[in-house]
Amino acid sequence: MGLIHIYCGNGKGKTTAALGLALRAAGSKMRVHIVQLLKGAYTSELETLRLIPDITIERCDRNYGCIFDKDDENRRSVTECNNALLIHAEELLKSGSIDMLIIDEFNNAYSLGLLDRELADRIVFRKPSGAELVLTGRDPAQKFIDAADYVSEIKAVKHPYDSGITARKGIEY
Repeated sequence: MGLIHIYCGNGKGKTTAALGLALRAAGSKMRVHIVQLLKGAYTSELETLRLIPDITIERCDRNYGCIFDKDDENRRSVTECNNALLIHAEELLKSGSIDMLIIDEFNNAYSLGLLDRELADRIVFRKPSGAELVLTGRDPAQKFIDAADYVSEIKAVKHPYDSGITARKGIEY
């Protein structure tokens, strides 16, 4: 039985939680495909994920920077990349070649209109019954919360960034 998970909220750890679930699933011989929307910059977890045979990961081939600072050309470019990633993910789901699909930053890309919403809706609402689907990112649409079986909100209580400490390799990237 495949269920829908959402990791949302303003706190650090949404992607980390999804990747932890990917590790658990791969340890049980589940085939996991991770799509990272809005991300193209290097992050350290890529090194480890690529070593695990039952996990594949796809992301944009360049860093588009802050999602709120995108000009029209950057918005078009990141949207094209996101859509290509989602089309491939949908094909994998339909073919039955994966057991779990994680779409990182799905909620952000959806709310900002940086993906084809019809395609995104199709992935969520027509996923094969046996496939596990994990969506991360801030501010999920209510329709996704309603469709989900698990919704975990990660709340920021305190973060080093508020004290001027920038992202650290191995922790934030």
